[in-house]
Amino acid sequence: MNLKLALILILSSMAVIFIVQNVAVVEIGFLFWRAAMSSALLIFFTLMVGFILGWFLHSYLVYRKSKRELAYLR
Repeated sequence: MNLKLALILILSSMAVIFIVQNVAVVEIGFLFWRAAMSSALLIFFTLMVGFILGWFLHSYLVYRKSKRELAYLR
């Protein structure tokens, strides 16, 4: 068994254990909006939103840097 497969198995096992241990339902509210979901889903969705925002912010900063360098060359 190679290292990559072992790491995938370990990480997926940890994710399953995390989900099983965090099945309690929590209620979240924002302004007039309320939702109830498991805490594992809430943490997962928060992680995904942060990942997507970071990806877009990085892309925007790279775009600005390349645009600034092009303006400097002119």
